[in-house]
This record gives sequence, structure tokens and C-alpha cells, in this order.
Amino acid sequence: MVPAPSRDTAAPSDGAPRPDLREPAAALEGTPAEQGLRERKKQARRAALIDAAQQLVAAHGLDAVTVEMISAEAGVSARTFFNYFETKDDAVLGAEDAGLSEDDVRTFVDGGPTGRLLSDLQALVASLLTPDAETHGRTVRAMDLLQQEPRLLQRHVVWMDRHKSQLVELFEARRAVRPFSADNELLTMLVLLMIRTALVAWEHTGYTGGPADHLPAAVAQLTDLVADDLGS
Repeated sequence: MVPAPSRDTAAPSDGAPRPDLREPAAALEGTPAEQGLRERKKQARRAALIDAAQQLVAAHGLDAVTVEMISAEAGVSARTFFNYFETKDDAVLGAEDAGLSEDDVRTFVDGGPTGRLLSDLQALVASLLTPDAETHGRTVRAMDLLQQEPRLLQRHVVWMDRHKSQLVELFEARRAVRPFSADNELLTMLVLLMIRTALVAWEHTGYTGGPADHLPAAVAQLTDLVADDLGS
């Protein structure tokens, strides 16, 4: 849903040692069909870990669930778990490694799709908030668990905050092509606010539609607020 976070080298929060998260060179070899099969297996394993983490935490609570329990439920080793997630909290949240598509990035950097910065930020956030049908249910469960487990909300905020450097790079690339005066810090806060507001609105409507469907209303509230201040 959001740009890919950088991986640090700190130990996971539950104390387990961190393996090398880089893919071995052998994993990059093989025919396109073999590479495609490996990728499908990785996605299936990742989905199994998310499902296991969410089900176990829903049943037992976050503190009672360990990485070992999640791994066993998903049928993998604890070492394999850390190839996909840094912490059990990230597994429960289903924290995505994938970010914006190359087309989305290119369009935004080139000054599109509308040429208006706020509208283009909205389009960028909408693409981040549009889960595919397969991940929709996991996103809903993650939102429910966020309400039950306050610590998950803290991790969610930290996880989003880590995207700031990627967002700044994106803003600077656009600034070089289509100059604008807005500060990078302000734009970063605005993007994170859009994401959070749309997710909260989605939850409040009982998960009607998808998160991106609630983004226009969030942006409308923001523009109305600014307009009211300017008019006063």
C-alpha cells in the first residue's frame, strides 16, 4: 500500500536473531518460468504468514503470540519468517514490501496526471490505497486488530513514518521537472494524513468499498478547511 520501507539491521522486537534479508544470488537465476514460480511461492508463503499471524492474534492476543507460533501455523521455520517480516507486528499488519508501480512514479515525477500538485498527490495515495481482491480481507482484519491492540497502531505509525525518505526523493524528482514551492516535510505529512484519514473513514463505514473510495472526502475536508481559513 505504501512505498517500500528500507530494511535496517536492528534485531526484531521479539528478540530473535535477524538473518540476512537479501536474496541469495541463486534465487535470481533460472528461466522466466522458474522465476515466476519462485515468486508465486514467495507470495503464497507470505500470505500464509499473514493469515496465521492475524488468526493467532485474534484468538490469543498479541502478547501471547510468538514468531515461532506464527511460523509453525504457516508451516515454515522461524528463520524463514524473517525473510518476509521484521517483527510479528508487521506480519499481523500485513506490511507490504511493494510500493508504487514504475508507471505511477513516472507519471507523478513528470508532473501528472493533472499537473496540480494536490490532485496528483491524491492520485498517488489512491494507487497506494487500492488493494487487490486477494488482500482486501487481510487489510480488513488488520484494521480490526489495530483497534484491539494499541501497540499495533504504534507500529503502523512507525512503519509509515519510515517511508519519508522515499517520499522526499519522489518530491525532489518532480520538483526538478515541474518546480513547486511546497516544503517536502509538509507534503510528506500530507500524504501520511491522507492515508490515515482514508483508512479511518473506511473503517467507520464498515469497510464499504475500499480505502481509496474514501480519499476524495478526506481531501475535500482538507481543502474546505484551508478555504475557510483563507476566507476568514
